[in-house]
Amino acid sequence: MSKEFDVVVIGAGPGGYIAAIRAAQLGKSVACIEKWKNPAGALKLGGTCLNVGCIPSKALLASSEEFENAQHHLADHGINVSDVKLDLTKMLSRKEGIVEKMTKGIEFLFRKNKITWLKGHGKFTGKTDAGVQIEVSGGEGADGTSSEVVTAKNVIIATGSKARHLPNVPVDNKIVSDNEGALSFDTVPKKLAVIGAGVVGLELGSVWRRLGAEVTVLEALPEFLGAADQALAREAAKQFKKQGLDIHVGVKVGEVTATDNSVTLNYTDKDGNAQTLEADRLIVSIGRVPNTDNLGLEAIGLKADERGFIDVDDHCATAVPNVYAIGDVVRGPMLAHKAEDEGVLVAEIIDGQKPHIDYNCIPWVIYTEPEIAWVGKTEQQLKAEGREVKTGQFPFMANGRALGINKADGFVKMIADAKTDELLGVHIISANASDLIAEAVVAMEFKAASEDIGRICHPHPSLSEVMREAALAVDKRALNM
Repeated sequence: MSKEFDVVVIGAGPGGYIAAIRAAQLGKSVACIEKWKNPAGALKLGGTCLNVGCIPSKALLASSEEFENAQHHLADHGINVSDVKLDLTKMLSRKEGIVEKMTKGIEFLFRKNKITWLKGHGKFTGKTDAGVQIEVSGGEGADGTSSEVVTAKNVIIATGSKARHLPNVPVDNKIVSDNEGALSFDTVPKKLAVIGAGVVGLELGSVWRRLGAEVTVLEALPEFLGAADQALAREAAKQFKKQGLDIHVGVKVGEVTATDNSVTLNYTDKDGNAQTLEADRLIVSIGRVPNTDNLGLEAIGLKADERGFIDVDDHCATAVPNVYAIGDVVRGPMLAHKAEDEGVLVAEIIDGQKPHIDYNCIPWVIYTEPEIAWVGKTEQQLKAEGREVKTGQFPFMANGRALGINKADGFVKMIADAKTDELLGVHIISANASDLIAEAVVAMEFKAASEDIGRICHPHPSLSEVMREAALAVDKRALNM
């Protein structure tokens, strides 16, 4: 007789482990299936985000920023240092230590909440009156083929995504890397090529540029950061160019040839001219695809679409009763915090509650320097909708705290309805934009007006004062400009 659970979650990334914890908090018997193994072969929780995504990349971004500050910016504070050396091995070890601490933390939370970790690959095998049948295989058996079948009254598919690769360009994560290999280069490449100027390309390109690489970024789309507000994208392009990132848009990549120690890219630039780029390493960051292969979806009457996504309704329910899907395998942005919110939503729906997610209030963040963050709609989106808006913008160069910490680049831009003053979008490029955006998310969730933020007392001196000044600027009454 198979083990039975109220809820079985397939995948222990941010969406999956949070869904499991919330379901357990609500008194359900919960199991979570996860097969991730680190390079040493140890099974780990946390999925892509904690192991080879959000967490290690932010650790390297922080370390590389400290290195660049020591080399170029401490002198601005009257601190003179010389002969700054990079210990890449120690930097990577620090990153791995943070990952290990975080994954161990999830193991503790599973024990605390009495969640059963089923170690292996989860695959649907059918349905019975008792629930959905799932086979868990390839776990910790001595021969690697151990398996068991469990029964779930409710299932949450949270299997995440993997890097999209270029056809006919093998990724060995040495010379040609995706996000995983790009987090673990054993040396700093002299010349680094990056295909894709999205979040991953910009963040990892920034890491290795700071550590000494000459970085060239090739982007197929005709506009840089086309999803962001145009004012934000223009400022970001200016800042990255000043830093030394060589970004080319409107590029069509042709043949890519890799050897044991270099890579050559042939491409056509935006003007139609043939170009050749030679580099020591290549990072391919052209998006991600859902992990929905080999799930056995057909065994329960489900199937993924041509892109690998599972169709769900507004409450993440699939076409099969009591089977849900969240995070990167469903519509919407591939963001860890979006997956977490959906995990909580589904756990509470299973419990009979009526939660809701406003997807317009999901923030976006790019952890470059300066950081880029936004929530709501861009000015170009609103104009395309025919919406009458008013905007306010305020620069960090007029903020005492920003000047004090030597982080005065960037601005906050707020967009409000021209008649009602309801906030429709907030766009930030600055130091700590990932933290500042949270105030905007709260405001938009509560349907605040720009005047509401303008009337709230903000601490002085702080970066958050720029939020207030931008809100006041919507009505052309900024106080410090």
